[in-house]
Amino acid sequence: MKSTIEELVAFRTVVDTGSITAAAEQLGQTVSGISRALSRLEQKLDTTLMRRTTRRLEITEEGAAFLLRTRAILDAIDDAEEQMAVRREQPAGRLRVNAASPFMLHAIVPLVPEFRKLYPQISLELDTDDLPIDLLERRTDIAIRIGPLRDSTLHARPLGTHRLRVLASPAYLEAHGKPRKVSELAGHALLGFTQPESLNRWPLRGENGATGASSIHGDEWPTVPTIAASSGETLRQLALAGAGIVCLSDFMTAADRASGALVQVLARDTVDVRQPVNAVYYRNTQLSARITSFLDFLSQRMT
Repeated sequence: MKSTIEELVAFRTVVDTGSITAAAEQLGQTVSGISRALSRLEQKLDTTLMRRTTRRLEITEEGAAFLLRTRAILDAIDDAEEQMAVRREQPAGRLRVNAASPFMLHAIVPLVPEFRKLYPQISLELDTDDLPIDLLERRTDIAIRIGPLRDSTLHARPLGTHRLRVLASPAYLEAHGKPRKVSELAGHALLGFTQPESLNRWPLRGENGATGASSIHGDEWPTVPTIAASSGETLRQLALAGAGIVCLSDFMTAADRASGALVQVLARDTVDVRQPVNAVYYRNTQLSARITSFLDFLSQRMT
């Protein structure tokens, strides 16, 4: 059997205090408990560490040699615990973050300089995927997912929501006209996703306030894309190039709308639908300081 930390601490404390009674008082244990710890340690080592008499304790030559190793081991543990405390106050280490490329480009990348200034000892590794990934297989600490979550094995932290809007470039609207009602979308080039199909149901009311399709939210209008792409960033670029009308989340179009490069269409018929944004992760133990600091940072800037 291997020696335990408790036994090593008991041995060191007895030597330092000069008696089992004093060691017990210092460690907040009973005299019999300290005595048993010493006896177990000697049995495991098959060596006499201390000679006990009715008047005093005397460390043996073997005990003195073992004490040097004991002090080194316990000092190393103290140093490790102190380093962990420092890391909690000043998070450090590599942090692997995964997100869909549009969210990474438009929501995370602009915040990286500020995050690095606050936490210079954290090394970021940013990966992009437009479809969900296996966090364990990819050794990912955090994945940012937009929309309803389906994987119940993951822990999630809500970071905020982003509204969906139907948009087009001024050049497209000038060339093809601006739709005045939802039914007129049938005569336009529509930009949509290859998958999932749910992203091609736009938050629009039909004639007289009716929705275009039955759904659990009652606020969706089904569309058939004229041009389909797997990435929202590809659809954004197509919309900017005047290729058609698109429905995208605010996080990736805020600058375009502010500059006038994209304008909202069918605003009066658009339902206020917001996509949830969650950070997901596996958690078997307490979250590391670097993960917590990143989640807190994002949450504060997205709410």
